[in-house]
Parts: sequence; C-alpha cells; structure tokens
Amino acid sequence: MMDQINGKKINYLSNIQVFRDLSPNELKEMDRQLTMSTCESGKIFYMPNDSGEVLFLLKKGRVQLYRIASNGKKLIVATLGPGSIFGEMSLVGQGMHNTFAQAVNECVLCVMSRSDVERLMREKPDVAFRFVQALGSRLTELETRLEDIAFKSIPSRLASLIIELDNKQGGAGLVKGYTHQDFSEMLGTYRETVTQTLNEFKGDGLIDTGRKQIRLLDCERLQFLATE
Repeated sequence: MMDQINGKKINYLSNIQVFRDLSPNELKEMDRQLTMSTCESGKIFYMPNDSGEVLFLLKKGRVQLYRIASNGKKLIVATLGPGSIFGEMSLVGQGMHNTFAQAVNECVLCVMSRSDVERLMREKPDVAFRFVQALGSRLTELETRLEDIAFKSIPSRLASLIIELDNKQGGAGLVKGYTHQDFSEMLGTYRETVTQTLNEFKGDGLIDTGRKQIRLLDCERLQFLATE
C-alpha cells in the first residue's frame, strides 16, 4: 500500500510542468523532501499573517487568491488551475502581499520550503528557469487585470474575463463552474452589476446562460467588446 501511495505522489510530481525533465530517481529524491497535501473545498490554507517562506505547486483543483479591502469587500486577484505556482518566497521574487489562498474545490498541493527551492535552483538550472517563467506569466496576468480595473468599463472587463476563462477551460465556448458572485469578486464590482451585464450580453445574442455556466455564442463580438 505504501509503495502505491509513493508511486502516486511521484506520478503527481512528474506531471507538473516545471519538473518535466527530472529523472525517476530525481523525482524520488524530491518526493522525500516535499510535502504533499489535500485541501477540501472552501478551505483557506494561506493567510496574510502566516509566517515562513513556502511555495505551493497546484497539482489538482482550483485555488482563488484574494484580498480583503478596508471596507470588507473581497477582490479575487487570481484563480489558478493545475500546474500553477504561488506562495511567499523572496528568493524567486514571489510574494502574497496580504493575500488569502482558498481551495475552490478539492485540491492537491505540493509545498516547497525555502531550502527545497534553493537546492533545486542550485542543482537544476533548467527547473529554476521554468519557475521564473511560470511566476512571470502570473505577474503579467495580474498586471493586465489591474489595468483593466483601472481603465476599462464593466462590460469590457466582463467580456475579457469570459474569454479568458473559456481559453483556460479549453476554448470550447463554454465557461463552467462560476457564479455571478465569483465574477463580481474577480472584477471588483457588485454582483447585481454582473447579473445586469450578463443579461444584456444574453439579450444581444453574445452568450447564453445556465446554472454556473456561460455558453459563448458570438466570440467575435465578445472579443471586440473586450478591447474597447
């Protein structure tokens, strides 16, 4: 039984993009040094006052990173899927900055300490480079979202978000698993505003809606709206 569990953990590691070039023996060595855990849906597993430098590697599930404004309003900074890297570690220029991390559904996480990361960067420069790439991509995404909040209208931002989520879910023209409240928190606006805007999109023939799903009917017009 223990061999089966260890084999499953090593398989998890081998499927994480940043570790794709490691040999079976190197993966076994990492398996001995890393902590892997499962988080149930809704669990907040990182809070702003948590001490220590750690990086999380998300193998399975979805995670929301969010902040709480002084007025108590929740703003989702990012929604991350499998393969994402996040956490608090100055060594690689990664910070959480008053951010909470919450499991959207059941998640499988690898946790790397500062010593784990230092050793990996020393011994495996290619892996270290992929770390930098992954973290840089997430920083670019965050900067784009903040620019949208500052300069774009709600319809433009919502159209952009729908297209982004569709791409992340495979580009099949169907966004699943998000409520109007989720959209409002990702956009930094009110749920009622999101509902009204989605109804306008539906009335204009851009989308169709169902329970926790949005079907894209006119991607070209949505893309045009997203750039306004």
